[in-house]
Amino acid sequence: MSRKSLGGVALTLAGALLAVTALTAGEARAAFECPVKGGDLVFGQEAKVNSLDMHSSSTISTRNIAMHVFESLMTRDEDNNPILELAESVETSDDGLTHTFKLRDGIKFHNGKTMTSKDVAASFDRYNKVGIERAILGNVAGWEAPDASTFVVKMKASQPTFLEDLSSFSVPIVIVPEEVAQADFLKMEPVGTGPFQFVEFIADSHVKVKRFEDYKPNEAYEERTGFGGYKTACLDTVTFRIVTEPGARVAGLETGELDAVEDVPQSSVPRLQENEKIKIVPYENFWIHIATPNFEKAPTDNPLVRRAIATALDMDEIMEVATDGAYNTNFGFQQPNRKVYSDKGKEFFNLKDPEKAKELLKEAGYKGEELVLLTNKDYTTMYNAALVMAEQLKDIGMNVRLEVQDWPATIATRDKQKDAWNYHFTGWGTNSSLGYLAVFKFLAKPRPIYTTDLESTDEVFDKAYSDMLSLPTFEERAEAFARAQYRVMEHGISLPFGWLTKNQAVRSNVHNFVPFRIPRMYNVWMDKES
Repeated sequence: MSRKSLGGVALTLAGALLAVTALTAGEARAAFECPVKGGDLVFGQEAKVNSLDMHSSSTISTRNIAMHVFESLMTRDEDNNPILELAESVETSDDGLTHTFKLRDGIKFHNGKTMTSKDVAASFDRYNKVGIERAILGNVAGWEAPDASTFVVKMKASQPTFLEDLSSFSVPIVIVPEEVAQADFLKMEPVGTGPFQFVEFIADSHVKVKRFEDYKPNEAYEERTGFGGYKTACLDTVTFRIVTEPGARVAGLETGELDAVEDVPQSSVPRLQENEKIKIVPYENFWIHIATPNFEKAPTDNPLVRRAIATALDMDEIMEVATDGAYNTNFGFQQPNRKVYSDKGKEFFNLKDPEKAKELLKEAGYKGEELVLLTNKDYTTMYNAALVMAEQLKDIGMNVRLEVQDWPATIATRDKQKDAWNYHFTGWGTNSSLGYLAVFKFLAKPRPIYTTDLESTDEVFDKAYSDMLSLPTFEERAEAFARAQYRVMEHGISLPFGWLTKNQAVRSNVHNFVPFRIPRMYNVWMDKES
């Protein structure tokens, strides 16, 4: 039987726009080598970490660290195209119902065990039970491990977007030892195959990792690309230190206590740019600043109330205060340079119309019910956005209260306390960068824990999202994305404010630090500072 394969060359697979930059058979290239090996890099991270369980946590703070420790069958390259990681090849049957992965040889876990397909199957088993984005397995009939180096996924129906979905790094299906995969939700030990291995986790203080001496880079590549490619740990250790106060991150960078930081406020950038020992590394359109509603608690269970709230808000004022001017209010859940970009639903965005909002509240029968904005101070921009939104909504007569917790606590409240909040403040960066299939994933079935009791958030949105996953051509899926985006805006299913620019920064003796969705520390090296 003829098969479509993904391995040694670039190709388009079933219209999913899958690209692979890999070494063709028999071609020799010089792989990356560390110009300097050694050093202990201290990274100033802005938010606390709730867990390193990459199956069970969708937070940026988890991903920042865990993506150095864990790896997956597939991931994304520098341009966010799907590529192979722990798999050497994948073949898809002509009917689209079978995907056969061949694993790379000689991959070691951090506990010394050699990875086999049994570990892959166990990792998929666990993800199917506790994985935050287990919806990607919803169309999967099952999987099997016929031999140590082969893993086979069987589909219920042909899904042209499956491999693209599988390569998502939002909450990836990272591969762990079979015995580790028995862990409960948020309890998985950080034992992976990545270039760094776990050392210690001191809550609210830091997480430390060290070079994994038995790491086997992917020799199909010359250099790292995205979360894959040829990765190696030049540094001896990396300490991810929790520094929630922006001023403390700036001060630590200036004194050299911190070698790199996740974020510096826009107001500090001009001064830092004058310091020859510091390099500012901006990342534009880092995330969509957003608040997600609770559909099970009044008054946000009413679509008309959500519509009134969106109608009232001045997004320019919110983003200006939240980011000190490091933003844009371009509309859309994809960046304008993306092929799938659509402005459908723009008529519901940034209206700044309090009088119309009051009319909609009256029509909705709003009687002064409390509106709880769940936010945090770990990400200062989220806190500031909530402050401004609260004042704007008070101006139209709403009864608003801020609930301020640390970042991990807001996630726990969002997921487990359905009666405690109405809007949760967050950022959609990973999902928006992954593309149109991923950006609405948290709104699709099965939903996050706090909405799993609902049959449907909205049937129109559900149909559009289903079409995004299953229609045979890219053009049809792009049109379905536009329909889904329109419905999200029309019914206030999410509340976007604008796009944030993230100002990352490093000391000048830190080399090859290139901003991406997380701060990648592999293929990064340090000189001794003069």
